[in-house]
Amino acid sequence: MFFTADTHFNDPRVLRIDRRPFADLADHDAALIDRWNAVVGPDDIVWHLGDFARGDAAAKASLLSRLNGRKQLVTGNNDDADTIAAPGWQTVQAYRELTIDDRRVVLCHYAFRTWNGMGKGAIDLHGHSHGRLKKMTRQFDVGVDAWDFRPVTLDEMLASRPQRRKAAGPDDKASSEA
Repeated sequence: MFFTADTHFNDPRVLRIDRRPFADLADHDAALIDRWNAVVGPDDIVWHLGDFARGDAAAKASLLSRLNGRKQLVTGNNDDADTIAAPGWQTVQAYRELTIDDRRVVLCHYAFRTWNGMGKGAIDLHGHSHGRLKKMTRQFDVGVDAWDFRPVTLDEMLASRPQRRKAAGPDDKASSEA
């Protein structure tokens, strides 16, 4: 299962505002499609957390058909009616909660300050901020700006941050052997 957001296909603003390192919009879109398909297989599930693309309905349908995976959309502020109605999405919603390997995961385009299950270890995945927000415990920006312009797995996200280690106590063998 993969997660991504803020692809902004066919949106010239991302080259200027986000300073994405591509010569032009055609290069940007081709690179994002290639990077997506390099990691996502035809049967993999991909959760796109909003801001998919600009353009007309036909352009969006064409883009979706070129991207591997079984695609789910969690809508963002730039996803219009044509995006929502585009063939190629298996599901479309504004918010979703999943359980992945016994972990509760909250999905929304927007980053939350607090989220359902936060105090019980739930993880918040979001887009919208283009990698600019300060990191919070168990919160991850899945946008392409934060992940080398490609979808990412939950395991990759969790491995990207150092885990807090419990301080060794007097009964811990490691502390007495040092």
